[in-house]
Amino acid sequence: MHISAIPAFDDNYIWAIQMYNGSDAIIVDPGDDQPVREWLRQHDVKISAFFITHHHWDHTNGLLPLLKDYPVSVYGPRGNDIQGVTHRLGHLERFTPIGGEREFTVFETPGHTLDHICFYTQGHAFVGDTLFSAGCGRMFEGTPEQFHNSLQCLAELPDNTNVYCAHEYTAANIEFALTAEPDNAAISQYSEQVKQLRAHGLKTLPSTIGLEKQINPFLRAASTEQFARLRQWKDQF
Repeated sequence: MHISAIPAFDDNYIWAIQMYNGSDAIIVDPGDDQPVREWLRQHDVKISAFFITHHHWDHTNGLLPLLKDYPVSVYGPRGNDIQGVTHRLGHLERFTPIGGEREFTVFETPGHTLDHICFYTQGHAFVGDTLFSAGCGRMFEGTPEQFHNSLQCLAELPDNTNVYCAHEYTAANIEFALTAEPDNAAISQYSEQVKQLRAHGLKTLPSTIGLEKQINPFLRAASTEQFARLRQWKDQF
């Protein structure tokens, strides 16, 4: 698979999944249609399908405008009536996108929102706002128990799974991680890598499940109570 990041807004990434370089693309969380259209023009490809992880506007606002020109299948969460979604999916459902060659598995990951889902295919997980590098999404709708369980579900994926988050929040997240775990050498080392990448205008994503197990305080939380304390602390950090 060939996967590209399409920057949008201040810090969003809209991910474009191609089964091979030059093939039509699955677009993940199109919050804005204009960056997607520009990327399609640059690469001379079309859209084969859309994946939607949750209902927030910065993940969905570009969907309907793009559907006018690319009336393709839209795979999204069962738990919310998002306009434009044609295939509503629940936990552990497996599907092969129309025109695609790979099977994907859906994980329901409530916490950031109640309807949040993630899309997984061998080696790759598209996690929206559930998991960030060195962090996780704000808990707008779910409970600490739900969010902790969602992160533990992702932690069970193979360590070499690439993690495609929807925001470039890594630099800010790593500051908190260093404060939460000041003796964690892996976080300190990763912090230097992140500084170098961002200093050169480079993205820090994708991460991997294995790396996040080492440097992400939220993924490393051993209990719901520990996760809740970290989330409350981060909200005020």
